[in-house]
Parts: sequence; structure tokens; C-alpha cells
Amino acid sequence: MDVALTNAIVNTATAMSRSETANAVQVHVLKKALDSEASAAATLLQALPQPPLATSGSLGTQVNTYA
Repeated sequence: MDVALTNAIVNTATAMSRSETANAVQVHVLKKALDSEASAAATLLQALPQPPLATSGSLGTQVNTYA
């Protein structure tokens, strides 16, 4: 077997392994960023004031639907 061919195969396998590792790290970082954004959005939504709901009267206590 040719030494140059063997070296090329080894170099290709090493490059592919590094690429797979880099992709896995990038996906992990993306997931962490999305989790952080979701947490920040949930915090902002909880900070919004909630108006009281109507409990009596005809305004805001009935839903009219038509089929």
C-alpha cells in the first residue's frame, strides 16, 4: 500500500472527526443560547401586569359564538 495514500486516509479521517466534534459543540452552544432566551422571555412575560378579569355584569363575562 502506498504511504501517501495511507497518510491521506488518516488525514481525512482525522479531519472528519474534528468536524463532527466542532458541529457537536456548536449545537450544544446553540441549545444553551435558546434556553437562555426562553428563560429571559418567560421572565419578561411574568413581569407584565395582569389586569383583573370581570366576574359580574354583561361586559367581559359572556362569550357569543355562532356556528
